[in-house]
Order: sequence, then structure tokens, then C-alpha cells
Amino acid sequence: MQNIVFTLNASPYGSERTLSGLRLALALTDTAAKPRITVFLLSDAVVTALAGQTVASGATLGEMVQELLAASATVKVCRTCTAARGIGEAQLIAGVGIGTMPELAELTLAADKVLSF
Repeated sequence: MQNIVFTLNASPYGSERTLSGLRLALALTDTAAKPRITVFLLSDAVVTALAGQTVASGATLGEMVQELLAASATVKVCRTCTAARGIGEAQLIAGVGIGTMPELAELTLAADKVLSF
């Protein structure tokens, strides 16, 4: 089984980079290969994991995170990045973990592929 790590850095609604990364991660969970997917949110992308998002129309990126979790993907947010933005664990979507840079380093070394958006 392939092990694929996604690092997402962009503001969730400021550009389509985070959307594109989540779309690809979801598409990979729906393939016959069933790779192990880890999504690590850094910088402004940590806001993607906030619970209770609403948008004017359509699905939120938070709903896409929930779909990834339901598909057995791992989703983590950077501890330093969340702290800098005043985000605590209680504000995150259920199932999203708080990770560290040393943890991301280990995930990167263990990965077959690392994709950055």
C-alpha cells in the first residue's frame, strides 16, 4: 500500500490550492489502490479544520475534511500554527489531530510520495 502525505499551506478560501489538495486526496481514497492518506495542514490552512464552517452555497472545505476522515485518512494540523491563530483542539472537527513538525518530518520520511499545495 502506498503512503501519501499532503501538506496544505494556503488559506482555505483565499485561493483554490487547499481545495485542489483536498479534492486530490479524496479522489485517491476512492481508487482501487486505497493508499494511506495523511493530510497535514500548516500556516493559514489550519483554519480548514475548524468545526462549524458555513459558506454561501455548496460544500465547505470542512465537510471535505470530514469525508477524508470517514475514508480512514489521517488529518493533522500544525500545533504551532494553530496556537499562533488562537485555535484550540476543542474548535477542530472531530477526528482531526494536532501534530508537530518532528511528526511531519517522520511522516515525510516514511512516505512514498509527498504532495504540497
